[in-house]
Amino acid sequence: MATPILQFGTSRFLQAHADLFVSEALERGEALGRITVVQTTGSPERAGRLTALAAPEGYPVIMRGRQDGRDIDSRQHVTSISRTLSTMTDWDAVKAVFRDEAEVVISNTGDTGYQVGPDDRAGTVPASFPGKLLALLHDRFRAGQPGLTILPCELVARNGDVLKRLILDLQTDRYPESVFRNWLSQDVIWANTLVDRIVSEPIEPAGAVAEPYALWAIEKQPGLTVPCTHPNILVVDDLTPYEKLKLHILNLGHTVLADIWLRGNRSADETVKAILSDISVRERLLFLYRQEVVPGFAAKGLGNEAEAYVAATLERFDNPFLDHRLRDIANHHPEKLVRRIVDFHTWTPDVPKPELLAIAGGQ
Repeated sequence: MATPILQFGTSRFLQAHADLFVSEALERGEALGRITVVQTTGSPERAGRLTALAAPEGYPVIMRGRQDGRDIDSRQHVTSISRTLSTMTDWDAVKAVFRDEAEVVISNTGDTGYQVGPDDRAGTVPASFPGKLLALLHDRFRAGQPGLTILPCELVARNGDVLKRLILDLQTDRYPESVFRNWLSQDVIWANTLVDRIVSEPIEPAGAVAEPYALWAIEKQPGLTVPCTHPNILVVDDLTPYEKLKLHILNLGHTVLADIWLRGNRSADETVKAILSDISVRERLLFLYRQEVVPGFAAKGLGNEAEAYVAATLERFDNPFLDHRLRDIANHHPEKLVRRIVDFHTWTPDVPKPELLAIAGGQ
């Protein structure tokens, strides 16, 4: 059976996000079709995962957390994956699916997924994900096939724009035909997306534990194809409000709690839910949200959206099943203070933020 959705990456995030959405949509007849998953790294410890992902009975996703004031602990099976391949051993098959079947390409290749090293052109298969993607696009172009939609899910701002620029830079060096460049620029749809779901634990050999909250926001553009219709997929005119809500409410809240943890004599293993059980800490965070964060969003015409997102964020922080340790959130703390607090004030400079700016200090 042809698979119109081709996915690069086997991460537990995608298992409990895009793959789950498509599985649920297939049950309603609201998906393009099933998925071929491609492993890009050749990691031997993930070989068993490939087999389990495409098992006929599917793989489990356990949903645990708080939503609408109640605890949720449920299990379902994802059956949207029809085939799994590896670029290390199945390159010809990957090329055939990309060339002849794919209508939508999804990627989630990790923090270093867009890096291109000096050895990228060694051998038949490029080492990097961008190198592989460019080679596959060139093969599809030479076969006279139409363009397709690429939906990157990496946590990079304007990820579609970033990936497009990177591919065009590589194209200039590797396949410098102007007609191919025009095809990449005009026929291929490079979508900017934002994903938001905490996937806290893997289930071996395939599956994951995730929170109930989920969002996949995709910026609208002509020719865009989405893999399915789903309540958690939003096709929007502008991603900016969604990026700002996540960065300056959810992420900002994490950084405020990490700052309190760093400055206090607190447990080395303290979690988000544990620190929020301290009433003084909880009241401080609520004060910052009410007095400085929501007014900032209101100044941009996003007050109602911010209030709703704060409520959802607090439920996520209170997830009784999730042990999100503050020592992990505190990594790269100075940079996070700038991006999550200082940049928020730069975006909304007319709203006073004395407490937040005091936390940011001299940043």
